Amino acid sequence: MNFPPPLAGEGQGGGAIKLKGRAVEHGGTVRAALTTRTDSTRSVTPELPQSGANSSAVWLLLGSVALGLGLAIVWSPSFVDQTIGENGATTILGYSVTATPITGILMAIGFAFVSGLTGTFTACNVAGLSAIAPLSAGRRPSLPSALRSLGWLALGTSVVAGVYGAIGALLGPNIPQLSQALVGRFPIRLIQSMVVFGILGLVLLLMGLAALRKLGMRVPDARGRYASARLVLIGGLIGAFLIGRPFALFVKILEYAAATHNPALGAFVFVLQSLGNIALLAVVFLLVAMVGRGRLLRWLAARPDRVARFNAVALLAAGTFLIAYWCVRLPAVFGIGWWPRVPWS
Repeated sequence: MNFPPPLAGEGQGGGAIKLKGRAVEHGGTVRAALTTRTDSTRSVTPELPQSGANSSAVWLLLGSVALGLGLAIVWSPSFVDQTIGENGATTILGYSVTATPITGILMAIGFAFVSGLTGTFTACNVAGLSAIAPLSAGRRPSLPSALRSLGWLALGTSVVAGVYGAIGALLGPNIPQLSQALVGRFPIRLIQSMVVFGILGLVLLLMGLAALRKLGMRVPDARGRYASARLVLIGGLIGAFLIGRPFALFVKILEYAAATHNPALGAFVFVLQSLGNIALLAVVFLLVAMVGRGRLLRWLAARPDRVARFNAVALLAAGTFLIAYWCVRLPAVFGIGWWPRVPWS
């Protein structure tokens, strides 16, 4: 077999060798492409870790945690609970929600939903607004898609809230959330709040870290086949906020449900309360989906990393807020630990 000199233009970069043999008798030519060292380097390079991406993830993590801590420091419970929550409910319902007793089912229905709506910004519910990030992760943003996403979120919220409402009605006034007992100076009902919101905050933190996809955690794509299950899970977390909620108007509807010992009624008013909690979130998300024909959602959907970052910031900040507010700031009020104070808080 003879190897003639390379043809013009060959032998540079990805060269070719002309092989002569029996095939030549039939006028055939066999050519074999060779991969050069440069080509091999190019194929491997994109898979090498990029320090810039890792640095970006770290800064995103630190910024999200700082945002959650900052909110926990400046949060004013008196403003969101009384000024927005109680005064807002009084204005909508037309009677004093703190002084007027709940006297019937129809009154309880209206009270449950409205108090849930005006309690949107309380410290025991505001973290639920972070759900707007997972809601925005659809592959093909549209109004029908937005409504389906809200439906999955509402399903998870309603199931958890309804189950807890039924349990609360069965247990009656003996449920710990209505207890006035103290452990030292610490009310048992607030210990329940601290434990519940601490666990929920930790779950949100883990989901935020998973959204980063930078720490070796492999989770289903938020826009893939498990997107609906993820929204049901987040809805369930929002429904679980009721388990730790010390908001005065929620305690009032809980007392009413517990006094009836009717699990169906308890489940129903708790579902209404939880739907009120996500009503403002739903309106904001639908507006985003409709304004400019969902231009913002399409912009997010165009690049998966945008969705991941949006989810990470929202979930990490919400989780940090819950843990900092309920597990550090709340005990400090009773002399356990220390927390920075601002005049309005």
